[in-house]
Amino acid sequence: MTSSARGASPEHGPPRPRRRSTDEYRDVIAVFEKLDTLDRHGVEYERVRAALITRCLPLAEHIARRFDGRGEAHDDLVQVARLGLVNAVDRFDVSRGSDFVSFAVPTVMGEVRRHFRDTGWAVRVPRRMKELHFQLGQAISELSQQLGHAPTVDELAATLGVEREEVAQALIAGNAYQTVSVDGAASNHTDDLPLVENSRRLRRSSRKCRESRSSAATAREAT
Repeated sequence: MTSSARGASPEHGPPRPRRRSTDEYRDVIAVFEKLDTLDRHGVEYERVRAALITRCLPLAEHIARRFDGRGEAHDDLVQVARLGLVNAVDRFDVSRGSDFVSFAVPTVMGEVRRHFRDTGWAVRVPRRMKELHFQLGQAISELSQQLGHAPTVDELAATLGVEREEVAQALIAGNAYQTVSVDGAASNHTDDLPLVENSRRLRRSSRKCRESRSSAATAREAT
């Protein structure tokens, strides 16, 4: 291979590390097969499992490095990635005949992404509200395209099958969220502006609805 060919290889970099990683960890399949024959409650099982995890730690550390520079300490990312690796080792089914790296990489990356999502909230918010907040983001985008205008609280509630008050609470909870990019690509922050503006409009709409209901209740009491 010529030096010019080697110099051009970074353009095709992403697939090559995956192939090397697959080859590098090919030996662990035999260890998984051995682990599969052992008593899960036995000392030998724990010994082999621990050795297997140690063998694969470089994979977790490699993934953790991919998330460096995004506001989290490297050591914390390594610990989270290692936790994901342990989960991958415990969940991997060697009898399926699949490659461990292909299973472990998305498992570990998923754990790291969850860490970013959970630590991206400035205050403690119930998980249900966090999940609903993310669902609202997608619903706002889709409904805005379908309707040609920012959806109302009622329209969002009907689309998601939740109460309008839950929509309002999730939008308010969204104020506690600090956007953190975890996908690595250089993001265009202006992409977040429609959601921010729609959220503001929806919160104003929700506030007006509450004020309207309060005024109506006061009027009824006066009569």
